[in-house]
Amino acid sequence: MADSPVSVHKPGTMAQAAVAATIPEGMLIAPIWKRMVALALDAFLITLIIAAVSRMTFYNYLMAVDLLLTAQAPYVLGTWIIHLTFYWLYFKYTGRYYGRSLGQRAMRIAVVKNDGSLLDVDRWGRRAVYKVKYVIPFLGVLLGLWDVFKTWRHEGKRSPIDLANNTMAAVDWSLPIETRGGLR
Repeated sequence: MADSPVSVHKPGTMAQAAVAATIPEGMLIAPIWKRMVALALDAFLITLIIAAVSRMTFYNYLMAVDLLLTAQAPYVLGTWIIHLTFYWLYFKYTGRYYGRSLGQRAMRIAVVKNDGSLLDVDRWGRRAVYKVKYVIPFLGVLLGLWDVFKTWRHEGKRSPIDLANNTMAAVDWSLPIETRGGLR
């Protein structure tokens, strides 16, 4: 059988073999729905905190696009800047201290490098910048749905954020204990 011109590669197709070669053995990529729920949990938590502290005034200005043509425009723009900065800080520092956001922790998702090791502390800021696009008022939902579509179409089921940052969102129980994040 050694003279056969046909060879069988495992797993099945060449594309599956290429994807399998990039994922460390035993690691499972987190499903799209878990990532979406994790982001929704994060947004819900931050919304509750800001709404309680500001008594909903913050969100009244955040959504008041009609005020951009009045003397109130600096307040609306300032609210947008504060909103995006707050989310960036949240994603950056929960990543640095817990190895993932609180929503990802609740959904048992670990963020690791392509080789399955923990992310360096300095890489969380860049990853947070990419995640902030999902919380841009009015536009963030459309950007999120587009990224869900691109993730669903990707062979390895990796999101554009993961591809841009050379990371993977893995199911935490499929990783060794030292790389799960949040166990410090």
